[in-house]
Amino acid sequence: MRMPSYPNTFVFETHYEQFQEQVVDASRQTPILVDFWADWCGPCHALSPHLERVIEEREGEIRLAKLEVDEGENMRLAGHYRVRGFPTVILFHLGEEQGRFSGARSRHQINAWLLEHLG
Repeated sequence: MRMPSYPNTFVFETHYEQFQEQVVDASRQTPILVDFWADWCGPCHALSPHLERVIEEREGEIRLAKLEVDEGENMRLAGHYRVRGFPTVILFHLGEEQGRFSGARSRHQINAWLLEHLG
């Protein structure tokens, strides 16, 4: 089951080829969460709606990039960022990693984590 395209303009799919521009460079303007996920991963599917709701509630204050690790060269990015399990969410801001978490979390836990990392 493939995750659907995203109606929320603050949520987008990214891939290895566009990652530098769409995530690292773009995070200099707006913080970007990257969700490293896999279709076969149950916790990934459990986390996704919580992430999307947090992003929707923040109305452009932060964006969410979805990176499916099993597509094309995307696993190379997971290796580059030393992602060891899925889901892993990494926060990029000002062109650099600012924090990460792994596993499913509730909307409240995600908001608390963002507050801790972005203020």
